Amino acid sequence: MKGFPEKVVTSNFCLKAPTKSSTTAVTPDCSEQSPSERKLSRVSLWSSFFSSAFSVFESHRESSTCEKKGVHHRGNGWTSAVKKVVAGGSMRRLHERVLGSTKIGIPTQTSDIWLLGTCYKISADCPAEAEATSNILAEFTHDFSSRILVTYRKGFDAIGDSKLTSDVGWGCMVRSSQMLIAQALLCHQFGRSWRRSSVKPQDQDYITILHLFGDSEASPFSIHNLLLAGKAYGLAAGSWVGPYAMCRSWETLVRSKREETVHELHPFPMALYVVSGDENGERGGAPVVCIEDVHRSCLEFSKGQVDWTPIILLVPLVLGLDKVNPRYIPSLQATFTFPQSLGILGGKPGASTYIVGVQDDNAFYLDPHEVQQVVHISKDDLEADSSSYHSNVIRHIPLESIDPSLAIGFYCRDKDDFDEFCSLASKLAEESNGAPLFTVAVSHKKTFVSSSDAYQEEDGADEGHDGDEWQLL
Repeated sequence: MKGFPEKVVTSNFCLKAPTKSSTTAVTPDCSEQSPSERKLSRVSLWSSFFSSAFSVFESHRESSTCEKKGVHHRGNGWTSAVKKVVAGGSMRRLHERVLGSTKIGIPTQTSDIWLLGTCYKISADCPAEAEATSNILAEFTHDFSSRILVTYRKGFDAIGDSKLTSDVGWGCMVRSSQMLIAQALLCHQFGRSWRRSSVKPQDQDYITILHLFGDSEASPFSIHNLLLAGKAYGLAAGSWVGPYAMCRSWETLVRSKREETVHELHPFPMALYVVSGDENGERGGAPVVCIEDVHRSCLEFSKGQVDWTPIILLVPLVLGLDKVNPRYIPSLQATFTFPQSLGILGGKPGASTYIVGVQDDNAFYLDPHEVQQVVHISKDDLEADSSSYHSNVIRHIPLESIDPSLAIGFYCRDKDDFDEFCSLASKLAEESNGAPLFTVAVSHKKTFVSSSDAYQEEDGADEGHDGDEWQLL
């Protein structure tokens, strides 16, 4: 993609065969847009119907003995059939029959791909380079399939008093956020160059990360604990939630786990900071990454022991009304060139996904809408089957079609990494033609300006102004 910073990471990973997954990869773009995709009103209607229907069936899948012996109505045949669809993992196939085929594969083999800060340079100027391009696409597929996939699950212990034993139809935003946080933990533990191996026994730290996202209260970052932490922000079993509430819920959960484990090893080895203009996230304008607040978050996380710690930055945004304003598309694309990129929580309206990469105007994503049986992975089980946490099916959607309500994530390992992020973010804001995704400020009263060589502070506060203290670039 042209126009991005020249700091390009050329793919130089050793070529390995794609790992075994619960699904099969399709390299070429083999999908065609069906007429149903163009009829948005029908899509919305059917999507709402199936989401509500499946969640009802799944929540009442265990009937009592008395009910089983009761009178069977004529409608039971249809009810039973739909139950079998959900139980058999066929929800996606039925969903795609109604909503249109999923776009699968790589849209073009002539444009570079950016995947979470890594560039896969594709050159097909002559036939002699076709083999090299094929190898690079194989490397990209291996990288993509190494990201942790978290999907709908069925059969876990009921969430609180809800009696729900599945999140089918409503838990996609929670699952997307778990994928983003899992990626941060992978980067923290192994670095961005890590790739999943099919060789057993598996790495202890990798298994520990999977255990953190298990579907039970015993797993620190389970859907059960996330819903409990996000109760103040409207999270509840059976209800869909937006990106802002999801980000705040993670902030609350990380803080509570930190307080619970004063004398134990903390399961989350980094601070978390939500970039937002105010507590309600509804002030408008570009949110500000306040360096003073980020530093304070690190100090609080370390309990004053160190000045700086690894940190996740979550930036919830609303970039339009019904669709993303086209002015923001170039900046969204550019965030994937940041070495600190954790991707985007976003997708089509009412259907959240985890967006991990871009190629031209298309976004690659991991889809949480596959219904899988719950699995319990012990943190000591190095022989565990982790195939349900990975997929090499590469899906993509046009960036212009994603929901304007989204959240961008970044992981900074140390102060130098954060400084580089601030430099890239400030430059991106300067080149946004008046439509920055977010800006950077040293404090609430000082802006932060990047130059080609160093940062430059300037007083951005009007002392005679009694309005908002947050001064946007």
